[in-house]
Amino acid sequence: MDGTTHSPELDLESHLPRLTARGVILSLLVSNHPARPTPAQVVRAAGAFDIKESAARAALSRMVTGGDLIRVDDGFTLSAPLLERRQRVLHEVEQVTRPWDGDWEIVVVTGVGRDPGDRAILRSRLSRLRLAELREGVWMRPANLIRPLDLADQPVQRFRAVPAEDGAALVAQLWDLEGWDAESRRLLALMDVADTTVDRFTVATAIVRHLLTDPVLPSEMLPPAWSAARVHLAWANYQEEFVAIPEVGGSSED
Repeated sequence: MDGTTHSPELDLESHLPRLTARGVILSLLVSNHPARPTPAQVVRAAGAFDIKESAARAALSRMVTGGDLIRVDDGFTLSAPLLERRQRVLHEVEQVTRPWDGDWEIVVVTGVGRDPGDRAILRSRLSRLRLAELREGVWMRPANLIRPLDLADQPVQRFRAVPAEDGAALVAQLWDLEGWDAESRRLLALMDVADTTVDRFTVATAIVRHLLTDPVLPSEMLPPAWSAARVHLAWANYQEEFVAIPEVGGSSED
């Protein structure tokens, strides 16, 4: 990367996807909302993440044209859809749980012959609700989460049930807990050795994506030494560090 010194132990390009100008700028603005940085401030902040000025300005132009950002007198602000996305991500990372009574939520998709785009949207919504697909059109999970399903506009039926056999076997069918925990440990190890702004930002971005796939199961269903709490702590610690980046605050002339 352009002149940035990275941890000698860490070659992020071999571990994680390379950052894009759009992704960096969106993360900067989302994490620092309601700040309204000027174009010059955004370009300087993006430069700290190895994004060249030309790439940053081109990305800003495309994001304004595409409706992601709104240009106001004192800088840029996020569009309503992005503000909604910000709130949704924050809410989805921090799931609220309740003591589990053994019940499972079941959502059965009843619509047939639907448009592929509509099916993809519904699958995404069900996944964000931390439901997992047992077989085509049958989604389920332990009923330990407190959140609205907001599926009244979808062709689904909802049920509650208690498995007749050991729920642990069902969990193993629905989620790769060993794989999820292994990825957690990999990301935590990367964050431990990441000591530059670019490296820590890149790992933190991967961490939040990973947390959005946490099944958030009842403790009775989790393997020993489950790493989710450590990953949440790493993300929370980084949020304080990231929001304090000076290039996105204060005032500056364009």
